[in-house]
Amino acid sequence: MKFLKILLFPFAILYGCLTWVRNRLYDAHLLSSTSFDIPLIVVGNLSMGGTGKSPHIEYLIRLLKNEFKITTLSLGYGRNSEGFILAQDTSTANEIGDEPLQFKTKFPEIKVAVDAKRVNGINKLLQYPPAPNVILLDDAFQHRAVKAGFYVLLTDYQKLYVNDFMFPTGTLREFRSGAKRADIIIVTKCPVNLSEEKKKDIINRLHPSPNQKIYFSFIKYGELVQVKPSTNNNNLINQINILNKDISILLLTGIANPKPIESHLEGKVKSIVPATFSDHHQFSEKDMMAILNLFNTIASENKILVTTEKDWMRLKSSVHLNLLSNLPLFYLPIEIDFNNNDKQQFNNQILKYVRGN
Repeated sequence: MKFLKILLFPFAILYGCLTWVRNRLYDAHLLSSTSFDIPLIVVGNLSMGGTGKSPHIEYLIRLLKNEFKITTLSLGYGRNSEGFILAQDTSTANEIGDEPLQFKTKFPEIKVAVDAKRVNGINKLLQYPPAPNVILLDDAFQHRAVKAGFYVLLTDYQKLYVNDFMFPTGTLREFRSGAKRADIIIVTKCPVNLSEEKKKDIINRLHPSPNQKIYFSFIKYGELVQVKPSTNNNNLINQINILNKDISILLLTGIANPKPIESHLEGKVKSIVPATFSDHHQFSEKDMMAILNLFNTIASENKILVTTEKDWMRLKSSVHLNLLSNLPLFYLPIEIDFNNNDKQQFNNQILKYVRGN
């Protein structure tokens, strides 16, 4: 692995230089950025993924939705459609992507849209009455064609961007200096009881600009949600906390970093059998059969199939879901929260920006 990274190092430098030049062209206004007269909040990262953008978008929705008309705008990664689409109650992950579908499912009262061309997407949204007065741009930190008013940069506690390197040697999309564009940096997936000493150490390592504020968030796991795996009825059945030492779990994940959910479940159940796929994986008939066969190999009378909320969005949109119709299928919802006094300070900083614009 180390030899491969050395071999790929020149390509990483080349890729980093290309992104650096592109950013400098935007900074020098030789490439144009479009501004808008409403608050635009970007949530993104420097890495290829796995920092927890979706639950942080959901946190912002909860914070703002009672006071403002909220809309989310995403690329819609993994969808089979093109162009601008405004999510409907009948939308599927194939049409709009798994994360936008999750936003629409959990917050049906807000508008959720997808468009690879964010400028076009924003212009379209402003034409739909009632027009939004806040737009949350999901995974748009590198999308310099839009000039947002506020930038939130996420970095994983276990893999800070200062310890990473450019793709393909590492997972960075641009050099670490890109972090200077952020108004807020959130260190995600932290231990719940992160010490002040450790926080100071991380802040020193990230070396923020004087205008930047660093916050620390952690994952809150909900209770298991049981679903009826039928293509004709995707309704939630109930919430249940059945995690115990008598239960074996087939853990189905198609996300960038399944380690946190694995760590959360370890020690709570008898055994965990992982079924791991790539991020945003579209489950085929062959995949469903493999999942079913793997489940049947687990030598336990008390066993369940557990997946993530984002994976459930894709599973329930699959025409092959009926192959799992006889399995006890659950998903594990998550939210994020902030350590110590960070929550009130973060909320105030976001609300001050939105109310002031």
